[in-house]
Amino acid sequence: MDTSAIGFDRDRYLALQSEQIAARRRSFGGTLYLEFGGKLFDDHHASRVLPGFAPDTKVQMLRTMAEDVEVVIVISALDLVRNKVRADTGITYEVEVLRMVDAFTAYDLKVGSIVVSHWSDELSQAVEFKRKLERLGLTVYRHYPIAGYPHDVSRIVSDQGFGRNEYIETDRDIVVVTAPGPGSGKMATCLSQLFHDHQRGLPSGYAKYETFPVWNLPLDHPVNLAYEAATADLDDVNLIDPYHLAAYGEQAVNYNRDVDVFPVLKRLFDELYDRTVYESPTDMGVNMAGLAISDDAVCRRASEQEVIRRYYAALVEERRGGLDPVFSDRISLLMSRMGLAASDRPVVAPALALERETDAPAAAIQLPDGTILTGKTSALLGSSSALLLNALKHLAGIDPSVQLLSPESIAPIQELKTVHLGSSNPRLHTDEVLIALSTSARFDENARRSLQALHSLRGLDVHSTVILGSVDEGIFRSLGVAVTCEPVYSDKRLYRKR
Repeated sequence: MDTSAIGFDRDRYLALQSEQIAARRRSFGGTLYLEFGGKLFDDHHASRVLPGFAPDTKVQMLRTMAEDVEVVIVISALDLVRNKVRADTGITYEVEVLRMVDAFTAYDLKVGSIVVSHWSDELSQAVEFKRKLERLGLTVYRHYPIAGYPHDVSRIVSDQGFGRNEYIETDRDIVVVTAPGPGSGKMATCLSQLFHDHQRGLPSGYAKYETFPVWNLPLDHPVNLAYEAATADLDDVNLIDPYHLAAYGEQAVNYNRDVDVFPVLKRLFDELYDRTVYESPTDMGVNMAGLAISDDAVCRRASEQEVIRRYYAALVEERRGGLDPVFSDRISLLMSRMGLAASDRPVVAPALALERETDAPAAAIQLPDGTILTGKTSALLGSSSALLLNALKHLAGIDPSVQLLSPESIAPIQELKTVHLGSSNPRLHTDEVLIALSTSARFDENARRSLQALHSLRGLDVHSTVILGSVDEGIFRSLGVAVTCEPVYSDKRLYRKR
């Protein structure tokens, strides 16, 4: 099977999205608050389920209108207290905000301010974070929790609701509202601004830049089910938009949180405008992804694989945290609906077979042409390191029998680890393998060719028969490799570094 097939027309998508945003902006005649659902940078979920959708597709679109765009980043004070971490990058939301500021700046996009939602003066982490941002020269606004949100519309649309929030000063026509993760308060921030603009006599409007679920794909389409799997920890459920069905007699797919909050938005618009702006949650979205799918079969297969990846990720997180299998069970139910099993991930069976054969941890990788290679544990290398070397040799066209790293070159590294650094594991991790290859590349042609093949690993799939350590997991992530693991540790230690 060719894993490099394209199923999504990125250029068509960017053109359609840009046209829709421009149309929404014109329809309101003032500031457009554009809530961004999902990740603006590094949207690897979208790139996996819609092959052809690059991880930076959204931000590249914003660059085409950079002079009109201002970015507002929202972070919840509650996430600061919880020290919440992004699952895909392993960094905290607090650090992610700083990373986002740097990333937007690198793309020549203006970051106007940071909003700390769910603010309370009693939350010392939020107070300190605000001071830290202000010391860095960033403007920070506080938005408060509203009792009864999102259902007590009368309170929300009042001086006791949105009226308590600090007004965000902006100077661009398109204000992009984004966040380090879900549940940060992006929509409430946008609605609060609409309320304050109305109080000031300023025209403004709201739209949502959404990718998933895809409104004009069936409810049970694998692309939409993959979104449910990705948000299993948020209790998100895809459903037929009841407001859209009532208004137009047409089925459109949305999800429960937008449907729940829609009465708030409609009531707000009813009070601020003399016309009906949106009839349904689907109306308020700007989502042309479904119209840019160029090969439905490719996207279906890719989405099925993503659901299985999410299943394994949930199993590992539950194992690490000693948690009940709540999220993995939810994804397992989705897999049943789709007729999928965990073994339908092509790299699973070869890895497990090698583990049974060697009685030691093993790993497998699927290359772009469908070829599957394996890596086994040895006295010199862990299974991930062996797999990495085998894959690089294959991609560089080097004979499999060639030793990229000789035992003589590995021995000094092992001595450094075990004798001088006190490590109990003499085997080389993936980072140490890459460093060893780099030092050899100056005088060894095979090592040089192997390093040049690193970029070809991006987007490939790996499965490990044990939970990877933080180093190997981080290296694979940096290389753009999608890794799954069996929910099993390689040893019986109680303390583990994350």
